Amino acid sequence: MTHRRSFLRMAAGMALGGRLRAQAPWKPSAANDALLDDLSHRSFRYFWEQCDAGTGIARGRARFDGGEYPAERRDVGSTGDTGFAITAMCIGAERKWVAREQARERVRATLRAYAEGPVRHEHGWFYHWINVRTGERTGATFDSAQMAVPADKNLKRPKSEVSVSDSTWLVAGALTAKQYIHDDPEIPKLASKIYERVDYRWMRNGHPTLLAHGWMPEDGFLTARYEKYCQLAAMYLLGIASPTLALPPESWYAWERDPMEYAGFHYIGKSLLWTYQYPFAWFDLRNRREARGSRVNYFENSAAATRAHKAFCLDNGYSENLCGVTSSLSKTGYKAWGGPPKRGGMDGSVVPCAAAGSLMFTPEICMAALHAMRDRFGDKILGRYGFADVFHPANGWVAEDVIALDVGITLLAAENLRTGGVWKWFMANPEAQRALNLAEIR
Repeated sequence: MTHRRSFLRMAAGMALGGRLRAQAPWKPSAANDALLDDLSHRSFRYFWEQCDAGTGIARGRARFDGGEYPAERRDVGSTGDTGFAITAMCIGAERKWVAREQARERVRATLRAYAEGPVRHEHGWFYHWINVRTGERTGATFDSAQMAVPADKNLKRPKSEVSVSDSTWLVAGALTAKQYIHDDPEIPKLASKIYERVDYRWMRNGHPTLLAHGWMPEDGFLTARYEKYCQLAAMYLLGIASPTLALPPESWYAWERDPMEYAGFHYIGKSLLWTYQYPFAWFDLRNRREARGSRVNYFENSAAATRAHKAFCLDNGYSENLCGVTSSLSKTGYKAWGGPPKRGGMDGSVVPCAAAGSLMFTPEICMAALHAMRDRFGDKILGRYGFADVFHPANGWVAEDVIALDVGITLLAAENLRTGGVWKWFMANPEAQRALNLAEIR
């Protein structure tokens, strides 16, 4: 174990303090590029096929083999997943997996649905789970917009919340399309309307700097706040850069940067791996560091968290490359599992997007993991939309479904590794640069 950790530490960047060094461009081998191209194309196919053609709203999950769900959950879509879908259309057009005009039409339809309806908003924020055809509010696993919930259905929340996190991915996708399809007479205006309508001040619910997690029409604001490291970076950066209803710049430094150390890696956050991936699939923070406090470089922070996660997996019985666990499906339903620190009752299952979502940070260890999964298990775990959401390498169990978020981060991370495309398009927005200036990330 010691020699593995030593190698990981040698390769790790410096997240906290220290001297910032430029990242050398990654040059993929032919075998790596072929695997990434195949996996990315399959991932794009999910969003082309599993988004409603009329509204562009993305289904939250689908069958591994592309088969159809029962009616009660067939049209349950997600706002956050739709933000990944919009970004996916840009990637698909750039790689000619779909005609540019087809991608343009899909993006235009999606932005219209959110800017002008039928999708409803509350002070510019959107519901998490919605029907893909009508935009009406649903539950996570039952289409309560279209049918009554049976008495024997024990649903914790039959109707979803207005979600800060999901609205953030939607705005990020909209701004990506605003720059990639900047020559369209309508798309940039729709994207701006969506972003400028988001009332970041209202979502503070009286707090001077911090955002609530969301809002329910039945109960009001959720009591939890985004107050310590998680997936919050993009929501605060977009919030302080808003041209209309902005957060104060002090919001960026108001949340807790809890230090973490594992296997010799030092970084901030005691969170699951996906939280180190999603915000930085759009915000390009390579070679940038905060001007205050511990002067965190968030790109290197995510790389260190990924390397610590691999060491953690090795310490918990995983093999060298068949490893990686983050929030996913499981035999007993959806689980927020992973580490360090360990949580969620890990059982030896492997979640492919744990490695795939960190491709842009640590390609050498993530590519090795993806090759090992593909080479050992092949079509058993690699299907129409890419890798199954989760599988168990020892007992042969494979999830029947894929999850849009996990497919989406796979696609965005792979594209950023190969071309930096998502970073380039998103960061071309003046608001992205304004956010970094106000947050003093230089």
